[in-house]
Amino acid sequence: MFYFLSLIMGVLVSVMITVNGNLTTQYGLYTATVIIHIVGLLIISTVVLVRREKIFNKGLAWFLYLGGAIGVMTTIFNNISFGRISVSAILALGLLGQGVIGLIIDQYGLWGMPKHPFEKKKTFGFLLILAGIASMINSFEIVAVVVSFFAGITIVLSRTVNAKLADKTSVSVSTFFNYFVGIFVATLVLLVLGQTEIANNRLLFEGGFDFDLMVRQNWHIYLGGALGVMVVLLLNMIVVKIPALYLTLLIFVGKVFSGVVIDMIITQSVSHRNIIGGILVTAGMCFNLLIDRKKLV
Repeated sequence: MFYFLSLIMGVLVSVMITVNGNLTTQYGLYTATVIIHIVGLLIISTVVLVRREKIFNKGLAWFLYLGGAIGVMTTIFNNISFGRISVSAILALGLLGQGVIGLIIDQYGLWGMPKHPFEKKKTFGFLLILAGIASMINSFEIVAVVVSFFAGITIVLSRTVNAKLADKTSVSVSTFFNYFVGIFVATLVLLVLGQTEIANNRLLFEGGFDFDLMVRQNWHIYLGGALGVMVVLLLNMIVVKIPALYLTLLIFVGKVFSGVVIDMIITQSVSHRNIIGGILVTAGMCFNLLIDRKKLV
């Protein structure tokens, strides 16, 4: 079941990146990040209140609350890349970043995670995965490429911290703090780096911008926070159940094929490179999973 949920989560992430990218186009990078966290916080707060969960717990390490702060960087990095390179390329580079940090976490069991040492016999599978990622990068715009890679690293770090907090509290409470802390960090970033955005948005509204009409016609661009809540909730449930690298790869399989569909809708064309890349990544992952299964038998 956890493997299937990981695939579903990949689809949700693809849709979320596209939705958040469209919100960024409308309001700007930093403003969109704040809006995303406001929506997410409202939704998860409602969940916590309905479940009557205890939010504040004494004696927990301060760093367990940093998942939301790290998650802000993920949102910013993805929003920077959107429109510069394809959605599939963003996902592929993010996978590379996740794969690198995931291997390190699995190898050494960092942050109390179970150890899953790398085996040389899996090299062929990882070569297939790398070949698939390389085939999906169709535009090497250095800024977009670098931040997409680091977005992958922040995803793993954020989900690991959130999962540890969920283990000490609950999945819902951990998700609440992801957005509670995230909204403060996102607002601070907006105030420090987004003065031009603030001025432009103020002029937009003062110039007679019909916000109500905008929401009615483009309501879907505000759903990124809701999708984010679903993703964080699922991550908090799954991350300690399967190895970090395979979680990354399973999410990617869901991402890549939904990303191909999204790119096809946006560009009105089919990317054979992305399809081939997705097949290679899936083949590499299946090869390594087969090795693990034989080891368990």
